[in-house]
Amino acid sequence: MSLVYALAIAVQMGCGVYLLLSRHVVRIVLGVVLLSAATNLLIFVAGGLVFTAPPVIVQGTQTLGAEAANPLPQALILTAIVIGFALVAFAAALVLKTYRAVGSVLTSGHTDAEALGSPFDAEATRNA
Repeated sequence: MSLVYALAIAVQMGCGVYLLLSRHVVRIVLGVVLLSAATNLLIFVAGGLVFTAPPVIVQGTQTLGAEAANPLPQALILTAIVIGFALVAFAAALVLKTYRAVGSVLTSGHTDAEALGSPFDAEATRNA
């Protein structure tokens, strides 16, 4: 069964990397979403997929019981979901702002900084 999970994670990460290599900015954002989801699934599978009791410390004890679930993967996944959502929201706002400013969602059309030239060329001519 873990081979099925490993293949699913590999396919999802492969699709995410493929989308990241695209020249279309929206596909790049979707690639980030896929990589984020694949990372969450990887952490979830690495934490173990067995049915256990919730990680709650019983009153009067200092540690979790042996049958309790590991709370670390749960905390990591929750944190990764929040960070991934914030990253995607920021990237979507950045794509929208770029589209309004440049008029294109293709990375080949984003050459405004290259048209300005290198700041090091101007410094070299000033020092000479």
